[in-house]
Amino acid sequence: MTGPSEEPTGGGQVPHRRCALHFLGHSTVRVELAGTTVLSDPLLTAGIGPLRRVVAPLAPATWAGVDLVLISHLHSDHLHLPSLRRLGRSTPVVVPRGAGRWLRGKGFSAVEELAPGDSLTHGRLTVTATGADHGAHRWGPRFTHGPHAPAVGHLVSGDGSSVYLAGDTDLFPGMADLGADGVDVAALPVWGWGPSLGPGHLDPHRAAEAVALLRPRVAVPVHWGTLAVGGLTTLPTPWRARMRALLTEPPRTFAAAVAAGGSGATVALTAPGAPVQLPTGRVRPT
Repeated sequence: MTGPSEEPTGGGQVPHRRCALHFLGHSTVRVELAGTTVLSDPLLTAGIGPLRRVVAPLAPATWAGVDLVLISHLHSDHLHLPSLRRLGRSTPVVVPRGAGRWLRGKGFSAVEELAPGDSLTHGRLTVTATGADHGAHRWGPRFTHGPHAPAVGHLVSGDGSSVYLAGDTDLFPGMADLGADGVDVAALPVWGWGPSLGPGHLDPHRAAEAVALLRPRVAVPVHWGTLAVGGLTTLPTPWRARMRALLTEPPRTFAAAVAAGGSGATVALTAPGAPVQLPTGRVRPT
């Protein structure tokens, strides 16, 4: 299922300067800022396990020229080894502190670790790890063996602009601190891939609460409309209608909740696989 890229809704125009974003689907966002191309949580294949990509496949050009990869946490739909291999084992990858040794053991040679509050620079770009409220274990809550590293988000800044890539998270108090420091664009998860959400996730209304805390100039809903269990949207089962709705409704519910909240943030509702249409101008939302 695909949908058109949509115009931003709500709020005033904002300065995005030389920042460009492309929502590739799920939690994968391509950010071009300060002369550096960043890719978050790359998931570039047609599926993962029982999950299938239900939007158009990605062209290799969408992940070409990546300078830096940011991994928010260890779950396999965010740290996806086949997708990392497509980018090349020598491409720099930033992982949560505690995951570096495990990923190096998979043959990746340029791995750095960041804990919340840690930063690194890449040319004119600065990447700062933020807190997150999400599971820390590679294999989820049922298993205790294997790699473990607390989840993070990332604040990417340079040339006077900043982009917050939340990864997977629920609300956490540090969001207000990020908002106090100023965020231009926030890429926020608004759903997932199943008929319900487990702990450590934002639904559309809680994501709108995150906007109120973060006070970004632009909010981009991500982590929606990309993956579904194979056949669940097509076979005549009781889940079909609900799953079809969940592939399209969460970002629109989020946009409506942000508008009702009165933060003044612009919502750039973008279909998976499409460039984000960032507004231009210099009017800061009030």
